[in-house]
Order: sequence, then structure tokens, then C-alpha cells
Amino acid sequence: MANIFNLPTQLLREELFESLFNNEKILIERVVSTGQITPENEWYDQERDEWLILLQGDAELSYEDASRIKLRRGDYLFIPAHQKHRVEYTSSEPPCIWLTIFF
Repeated sequence: MANIFNLPTQLLREELFESLFNNEKILIERVVSTGQITPENEWYDQERDEWLILLQGDAELSYEDASRIKLRRGDYLFIPAHQKHRVEYTSSEPPCIWLTIFF
């Protein structure tokens, strides 16, 4: 047993990606962000659909069409496979805790 809100004691320099469940059809991850963003001119272009919920913190995503979405604690979102997107902002206080499901 584990708790999704238990965080490392030291501030993270890199995002923490933890696989909570993984098989050939589904991947569930906990991601902890502390100010990290997608590198400039890079995009996520994923092979699978993604559903995510921001459990803690604030974040902002942008899409290839220049639209942006701000996420707050409790906000969830579906990102279809191959929809290019970037992380433009993640809060460090409090850290962002994401739950992502790829299928």
C-alpha cells in the first residue's frame, strides 16, 4: 500500500515519474512536478490516449494550435493520441501531483 500524496523529502530537480500499474493495454503513472516544463520547441506526441487529473498544484498546458489551458487542483483532461501538447507551467509550492492514465 502507498499514498499518492507522500512526496520525496527533498525538492526535485527533475520530474518524478512512478508507474503505479502497467500492462499491455494501460499505464497508470504518478507524476510529481516542481516547476519543470517541456523544453522549448519540443512537443509531446504520444502513441496512446491520455487521461489525467491534477491532484495538487497548478499547471498550464498548450497545444500546437496555440490554445492554452490552465489546470488547478481537481481538474482533469483527456488528450487524444498524437495531439501535440506542451507543459508550460507547473507550480513548485505546492508541487504538482498528476495521475495519468495512458490507454
